[in-house]
Amino acid sequence: MTTDGTGVDRLAGLVARLQRELEESREAADGRALVELAKGMLVERLRCGPAQAAEQLALLADRAGTTQLELAVDIINEASGDDFVARVPPTADPGDRAAIRLRTAESGVLQANDTQAVAQSLFAHALSPLGAAAVAIWSAGADSSLTLAGQAGFAAGEAQRWRYVPPGVATPARRALLDRDAVWISDLAGSGLPSIGGDLPGRVAVPAGTGGRITGVLEICWPDVLEPQPLSVHKQVEALAELCAATLDSAASHGQIDHVTTAPAELADLADGLLDPALVLGPEIAADGTLTDFRVHHVNNRFVDLAGRPRSAVAGKLLLEAYPLAAAEGDLFDKVERVHATGEPFRAERMTLAALVDELPLTVTASVSVTRHGVLVLLVWRVQDEAARLANLLQHAQRLGRIGGFEEEPQHGKVIWNSQLYALYGLPPTADPVPLSDITDHAHPDDLPSLNGFLRNVQHQHRPASAAFRLHRADGVTRHVRVIAEPVLDSHGALLAIRGAYQDVSAQHWTEVALSAAQDQLAITTQEVEEHNRLALRLQQVIMPPTHPTIDAFGLRVAVRYRPAAQEELVGGDWYDAVVLPNKQILVSVGDITGHGIKGATGMVALRNALRGLAATGAGPGQLLKWLNLVAHHLTDHIIATALCGVYDPLTRVLRWARAGHLPPVLIRNQRGELLPMLPGLLLGALAEVSYQEGEVQLEPGDTLLLYTDGLVERRDVPLDECMERLCVAVSGPPLDLETLLDELLATSDSNTDDDTCVVGIQLL
Repeated sequence: MTTDGTGVDRLAGLVARLQRELEESREAADGRALVELAKGMLVERLRCGPAQAAEQLALLADRAGTTQLELAVDIINEASGDDFVARVPPTADPGDRAAIRLRTAESGVLQANDTQAVAQSLFAHALSPLGAAAVAIWSAGADSSLTLAGQAGFAAGEAQRWRYVPPGVATPARRALLDRDAVWISDLAGSGLPSIGGDLPGRVAVPAGTGGRITGVLEICWPDVLEPQPLSVHKQVEALAELCAATLDSAASHGQIDHVTTAPAELADLADGLLDPALVLGPEIAADGTLTDFRVHHVNNRFVDLAGRPRSAVAGKLLLEAYPLAAAEGDLFDKVERVHATGEPFRAERMTLAALVDELPLTVTASVSVTRHGVLVLLVWRVQDEAARLANLLQHAQRLGRIGGFEEEPQHGKVIWNSQLYALYGLPPTADPVPLSDITDHAHPDDLPSLNGFLRNVQHQHRPASAAFRLHRADGVTRHVRVIAEPVLDSHGALLAIRGAYQDVSAQHWTEVALSAAQDQLAITTQEVEEHNRLALRLQQVIMPPTHPTIDAFGLRVAVRYRPAAQEELVGGDWYDAVVLPNKQILVSVGDITGHGIKGATGMVALRNALRGLAATGAGPGQLLKWLNLVAHHLTDHIIATALCGVYDPLTRVLRWARAGHLPPVLIRNQRGELLPMLPGLLLGALAEVSYQEGEVQLEPGDTLLLYTDGLVERRDVPLDECMERLCVAVSGPPLDLETLLDELLATSDSNTDDDTCVVGIQLL
């Protein structure tokens, strides 16, 4: 005996060769079956013997330039008159002989003795030429479960692992079953659906059924990502699914597939054992195999017709004949059809059912159950009782409203509570109810006077009454409760009973307490804010009056206008200054502090006074802003501000200026307004060490220079550059005296920010 494996290799080669020969013989047998079938058709048509038919078939094939198998398929297609192969256009699959493959597959399926053989025949004759790598035939159970009835191309372990798919597991086959339509998936991994052969990305799942009932699903797998397929392939796949449907029906009838089925007599006995009305429905199939309606095979003993008809008036009729509105009102027919097709049960707690009574529709609300049992469908319903439904709604309303009802008969000492009242008192349902007369034993002592008046009105004066009190429970919890009661009197005015309700208003009480505290705190806060605003306004008015005395010195006129914010809470930190310095130069400045209220006003005072003191040193505007930045950064409470500072020298008529994040001045010369250059300069207080660049402008007689804050020009809906351009246009034109110019600027400003506004005008006479 050799040990080098040569004998094993030879044996494996022999087995492979025998398998190939077996497959080839099966294919040849399928082809011969089609040829023999075509010969039989020729014998019938030509009324000749088998030998003459064979000669005629060979002669016709030779003349047509085709094979006897191709000609046999054409003869069978023409004679069959069905659309199994005719639906696939012959030109849609050139060179692939789709018609021959489909007829060969059909022949193999008809000769197969089980579903596994059907799967292998489909895979060998029809699917491998399409590039498919595997095929699975799923049988659909009555509970919409899936059983692997046949497969080809999968590993044995993979097929065993996917032998059964329980109801509710989402797979491509399950989606095809529930959607009742083909599901094409280009990449299984991207779909998120698990399925047999997970390493085969491309696949299609097609429902297979007859007579409106889906008996299974044909799932075909490709080894690569599946590109969009032509219409001919779609048609071929649908045709193969029809073959599988016929096979699954046949296999189920012979017990080869483990379907959960129920005989009609057994289902009728099951329906009669139910306590609710039920119908046993069977499908009505048209000549073309489509589902048209359901026939009422059985009506159970509990049946109560919506229209008042007896059982005999419904039994044996079609569903749409007995209940024509089932196709419209509530989609009952659609639900029954879906359950019959897929096997997935349908249940609804509230569904509208309708029937015609004297040609008028009568609708009721019912809970409905629809289940499939073999080929039959069981329809069960329960009309909701109006009184029970209202009682259920009342119970929910009492629970949500924390309301407990009671009724007591004082003469007999009988007290009835509902479950909500036991929960309110913190008592178990087995405890004795507390009579209304003992309510004071469970109340806060401070609430006893009002409760005594409540009991006097109800028990003695026989008048409805209500009271609010604090309920002390045995578990130490205190609840705020409102009790309402009314007496029930007989015809002589005697007290028969007392009915009423307790309502737990604890949440409302504590909400009111919290709301009252919040309102008090809000009032205090509002008062403090108003006081701060008034203080800020008074401080601002003292430091920044609306007008400033006009300065006339050294041929220069300086005028100022200030307009505070329209609302006290918006009082801000705009400031201005114009003063003659000890060195006979003139300081002009404007600025704007971020923030409003008392912080903005005090910050404005600090910077304005600091700048005035620093200017007495005779330093230039750039140096003044550098020092002022140190003040804002180190010596104040985190002030951030913009500022513009100018120093005018009467001897040279030169105005030197610098800006710290502020808007540039506007020079009016020769009846035309023009913005001065936008010098670089960071806001005050942003950084500790900042330098500021200076600019110079030589004033000429008649020139006017405007320094202003953004409250004069800024609009929320317009870019700032455009706002400043509007200001230049507004000041252009015939010259005005300085006072009139400033007044008109404030009067005609279209700013909409409700901010403070400062304008400083400098005019060389």
